[in-house]
Amino acid sequence: MKLLRRKFLHLAAGAAVLPAVSRLAHGQTYPSRPVRIVVPFAPAGPNDIIARVLAPWLSERLGQPFIIENRPGGATNVGTEAVVNAAPDGYTVLLVSSPHAINATLYDKLHFNFMRDIAPVAGIMRIPNVMVVAPTFPARSVPDFISYAKSNPGKLNFASSGIGASNHMSGELFKIMTGIEMAHVPYRSSGPALTDLFAGHVQVMFDAITSTIEHIKADRLCPLAVTSAPRSALIAETPVMSDFVPGYEVSNWFGLGMPSHTPAEVIDRLNIAVNEGLTDPKLKGRFADLGGTTLPGSPADFGKLIADETEKWGKVIRMAHIKQE
Repeated sequence: MKLLRRKFLHLAAGAAVLPAVSRLAHGQTYPSRPVRIVVPFAPAGPNDIIARVLAPWLSERLGQPFIIENRPGGATNVGTEAVVNAAPDGYTVLLVSSPHAINATLYDKLHFNFMRDIAPVAGIMRIPNVMVVAPTFPARSVPDFISYAKSNPGKLNFASSGIGASNHMSGELFKIMTGIEMAHVPYRSSGPALTDLFAGHVQVMFDAITSTIEHIKADRLCPLAVTSAPRSALIAETPVMSDFVPGYEVSNWFGLGMPSHTPAEVIDRLNIAVNEGLTDPKLKGRFADLGGTTLPGSPADFGKLIADETEKWGKVIRMAHIKQE
């Protein structure tokens, strides 16, 4: 009986180890076929560019093609829902960015809950917005702008690339924290918004540095402040907004997510590969050229960023009574 009991315990112990061994093997063999990175935006924008910079590194590092699939529509919701409904096996990845945190409150009837249905994998980078005005605008600093706005109530309009976009939320946060009045004018994209800013039809915009840097260098726009710290190396003389509006901080951030219930070992393997890429001088330099700083860290670190940003923008949306049209 003692011999049989010892044999049973030995077999039971071995059986308990098998799932752990299987999970470990799954992580070690991933990926064994091509991986899709779903970008929920049209080609050529910042999200698409960042994905296409990172994908070759992941392909080389992990030995399988990482293929970009653009799925625009619904302010990221179309592509996001496609990933939510994909198999949780690691072969469908979502390019996650700031609109995902904003949309969680902005949209009342989504077919998914982002925090529940997408597992955070890894942060990639942050890109600041820049508060810009036309050279003909009388203010040349944030304090001057605030003073002008308070002396001219109801006369200022700020442009954005659409309701709920990062440049829209930046302006709404600025209004709340400074107590000034500005009317929001949404456009279909940053391009036509900037065109109207040049022409003086709108007075200010809080747009991504990737969209504004060439116009700033050509003196078509005057930068008043960068929306996040530290100062941007691309426009090193431009101060940061928190120098004038303490506590103000806005970044466009980017990372990767997968469907919830994706094995942790798969998530960890992709997280490690991304973090290795963020220390590679060539890849890091490409991101710096875009005006960004890298966001290394664990899946939990990226998950906390998403949660914090979701809470932050939820408060702004409710305070400003923003509704998606």
